[in-house]
Amino acid sequence: MAKLTTMPTAGLDLEIPHIRHIRTADLRDALRLGVDDFRAMPTHALFVAVIYPILGVLLAAMIFGNNILPLLFPIMAGFGLLGPVAAIGLYELSRLREQGGDIPLSAATQVVRSPAIGSIALLGLLLLAIFLVWLGVAQALYQSIFGSATPASLTAFVREVLTTPKGWTLIIVGNAIGFVFSMAVLALSVVSFPMLVDRHVGIATAIQTSIRAFATSPGTMIVWGLIVSAFLLIGFIPFFFGLAVTLPILGHATWHLYRRIVGP
Repeated sequence: MAKLTTMPTAGLDLEIPHIRHIRTADLRDALRLGVDDFRAMPTHALFVAVIYPILGVLLAAMIFGNNILPLLFPIMAGFGLLGPVAAIGLYELSRLREQGGDIPLSAATQVVRSPAIGSIALLGLLLLAIFLVWLGVAQALYQSIFGSATPASLTAFVREVLTTPKGWTLIIVGNAIGFVFSMAVLALSVVSFPMLVDRHVGIATAIQTSIRAFATSPGTMIVWGLIVSAFLLIGFIPFFFGLAVTLPILGHATWHLYRRIVGP
């Protein structure tokens, strides 16, 4: 596999890989191996995971300014949409650990020198576009229910959302729409990003393989999506710092799940 990442860019997509059916036991094994990787490489994983949520919140604050309050939950939920991009370095660490030997501190950044970095960047931009569309849909939904007025305070906003019929409608419809977005991103990225890190393939093959993997084991993949959501929810407590643990574990676990799904 190490040779594959140094091959020239010609001759992509010669073969379509075999997709294996997975079960919930495979998810447990992937999580176990993800925890093992995190324990073996905590310094690298913390560096990747802590910077990501901070930059995400700052970017959202710069874009939306005083109107960010109604979008706080969609932004937090949107971390799951951008998570596969943030985990690129974690995939590389897990890949290198499989090969044995010492892993230098800079190993997580080696992926930027991969021949597939162009495809990785394009796929990352696609997820960013989906994230921005999700925020736009969330804002439109909020305004359609509550109007365009900015909430007076966080307390008033929370009370209105949790104790009024309008708020319950927002919660139910918003979560339903968010589920559709998250499943779409899961189908697009669960295999594609690790595959681009691991193999010399084009973006079309990576996305196609990921969608095939989702379609082969849809029930198990939905369970995996729920596990990811639960880990991210735990990671938001307190003040996103939990992501320094949950995000690396998910990143490493996704790599091992990819290994179980995608054959030669």
